[in-house]
Amino acid sequence: MSTEHADVVADPVLVEPGARGSIGLVLGSALYTAAVLGTGILLLPALAVQAAGPASLVAVGAVLLLSIPLAGTFAALASRHPDAGGVATYVRLALGPTAARMTGYWFFFGVCVGSPVVAMLGAQYVVAATGGPAWSVYPLALVILVPPFTANAFGLRLAGPVQLALTGALVALVVGVVAFAAPAVDVARLQPFLPNGLAGVGLAISLYVWAFAGWEAVTHIAGEFRNPKRTIPWATAIAIAVVGLAYLSLQFVTVTVLGERAGSSTVPLLDLVDATLPGAGRTAVAVVAVIVAVGVLNAYAGAFAKLGASLGRDGDLPRWFAKGAERGGVPRRSLALVALLALVYLGAVVLTGGGLEPFVLIHTSSMVAVYALGVVAALRILRRWSAGWWMALISAVLVLGLLVLAGAHLLIPLGFAVVAVLVTVVKRRRVTRLAGS
Repeated sequence: MSTEHADVVADPVLVEPGARGSIGLVLGSALYTAAVLGTGILLLPALAVQAAGPASLVAVGAVLLLSIPLAGTFAALASRHPDAGGVATYVRLALGPTAARMTGYWFFFGVCVGSPVVAMLGAQYVVAATGGPAWSVYPLALVILVPPFTANAFGLRLAGPVQLALTGALVALVVGVVAFAAPAVDVARLQPFLPNGLAGVGLAISLYVWAFAGWEAVTHIAGEFRNPKRTIPWATAIAIAVVGLAYLSLQFVTVTVLGERAGSSTVPLLDLVDATLPGAGRTAVAVVAVIVAVGVLNAYAGAFAKLGASLGRDGDLPRWFAKGAERGGVPRRSLALVALLALVYLGAVVLTGGGLEPFVLIHTSSMVAVYALGVVAALRILRRWSAGWWMALISAVLVLGLLVLAGAHLLIPLGFAVVAVLVTVVKRRRVTRLAGS
């Protein structure tokens, strides 16, 4: 074997002959909605008010519009190249195996750090809503991690219906919170509209960017869609509409019901419900927090597991983990590894005193790195001048801005990249020794 291509494994089987996925439009839309809507609804509306006041509504609208090209780019890639490797597969096709390995490691080991963060955010909200002791956040976070991994161990036949129920409940609860808060709306609180100037709007936009991230997660289960070319673009469009309306409506009632109070709250959704449903609203908010956290984790656990199996298939993890990478397969071995990683990361959160910022930075900087190589891959493999290609071009400009914002935190994905390169070197030396023996 030539050492020039020693690192290249067999091309992934993107669509197995005769295989048929199980995800239709409704479940696909639910998965996208859960992956993107996320825990941002628990805190971001208040942070945006603190940054920009009523003009935070402009920030939400701007980020919603800016997210469309990025969502469209990954929808175009997933619909054309459905594979468990997701973005890593697109990068492999466009840039080769080493770049693909980097992308896979960024998502599997870097973005996965967000798992305990999601569980902790949900737990913190529940404790604040119920008045429980501060230490109870940690065991509650562990409890929140259990249902998503249990459901995904049975594959989409259980995780799918669970996701439908969770997303349906989440959307219903958001509608309920907005509806119950509506009588307390006071449009006078929209003035002054721009208290912190355009700089405040810019800060609110940077905060909300993370609320509209997650479009890349579902690419790892694109092969499970019945008709990826048709269903994925429609599911993406529906999710954009649902997520956009949810955040815009929550931002509006947060501004017009809580006003300046929202900016000083650590549990704004709780304060919002308390404004119209004193006492009883606390239970509702605790339920919302658990549904949000479990729904996000359920969507991501399946994505991480499929990616881990594809990394095993492609030789980037031990091949023992490859089982389940095929369409319809249940990657239980990879899922067990993801669960172990989540427990290790949660242990690290506990040992460092419960501070989430370092783990959020690992998660977000790794995600930005995935986006960067993902849009480069899209520009290379999507048909030039097509709608998907133009969205990738716009996304490249947006991702460049995210890279600038990430700054020094990109050292974290750089470390994963170095590991990927070292794996390449080891593999090629091994092949050279075998060729010479």
